[in-house]
Amino acid sequence: MKTIVLIIFIFSSTSLFAQDDSLKNLTFNAYAELYYSYDFAKPANHEKPDFIYNHKRHNKINANLILLKTNYSATNLRANLGLMAGNYSRYNLSAEPSWARHLYEANIGVKLSKENNFWLDAGILPSHIGFESAISADCMTLTRSIMAENSPYYETGIRLGYSTKKGNLNLAFLVLNGWQRIKRLNLVQKPSFGIQVNYRPSEKLLLNYSNFTGTDIQNNFNALRTFHNLYMQFDMNKKLGLIAGFDIGNDKYNSSDYGIWYSPVAILRYSATEQIKIAIRGEYYNDKNRIIVATNNLNGLRVSGISGNFDYHISKKLQFRIEGKVYQAGEREFYNNSNKNYSLTSNVTIRL
Repeated sequence: MKTIVLIIFIFSSTSLFAQDDSLKNLTFNAYAELYYSYDFAKPANHEKPDFIYNHKRHNKINANLILLKTNYSATNLRANLGLMAGNYSRYNLSAEPSWARHLYEANIGVKLSKENNFWLDAGILPSHIGFESAISADCMTLTRSIMAENSPYYETGIRLGYSTKKGNLNLAFLVLNGWQRIKRLNLVQKPSFGIQVNYRPSEKLLLNYSNFTGTDIQNNFNALRTFHNLYMQFDMNKKLGLIAGFDIGNDKYNSSDYGIWYSPVAILRYSATEQIKIAIRGEYYNDKNRIIVATNNLNGLRVSGISGNFDYHISKKLQFRIEGKVYQAGEREFYNNSNKNYSLTSNVTIRL
């Protein structure tokens, strides 16, 4: 009930602010996602596996994300502020200080050139890694891939970005606090870095390469994490679209001690009508050295998954989705001491 009241309050406030002509450089928007998920393993604590952070709760109606965002945009200045609540902030930001756990985004940017699109942005930024975000309505599938759940959704630092006038090439260089960190860990002595190259050779094809170089290991100056993310988005025609991605990372602790993890994923979506869309996702995640996922299995996490998605757009602002998903692990990874896991998830998303 409290969640519903909060949603109504956010949407009402948004409408009032948006109608004020004196705020012409400001835009306000709101997003809310309510969901119900059933995990057939029936976990006693009502929580999905440890490598999942969105749609985490089993057999309960929950809010995955309630987001109120404002944006300021002028010729040479821009700023974003997003405040949030829900399962995403509760589980994905649990390692952050309490004051930071409800910050979805908080940044300011300055244009460095009158003639070219050079921008310097600083603050809490959306991640430059991956094609999925916490906003389900922006993604091809209801739930996130294991790849997305275990790589950064957000980052804090400074981003120097350039875009061509046509917008077909975007470049960025970043100096960061760490691997999905708002507050840098006290004993991490050096910054992290990132690069992104986003290129659209045609209207139908988008190619992206992003990387991360740094560490999240405390009090070890020799530790180094290198991570590479590649994906392509191909709109074959008006009805059929494909996204294919691949992540690979390496943690090095000293001259001889290191570990690798990797994950491929592919999503195919068919738009039957303007209102109805169907998608299927196949994925695999291998973290045999337990670098990212702290599983109890000595052989690490090795999980393949397949999901099927049905979307119905009730209106431009309202959407209903339902997804069935099965995971198969190399070990007995799930609550019922099985190497298989089945789940069914539905949600309603609203955006204003």
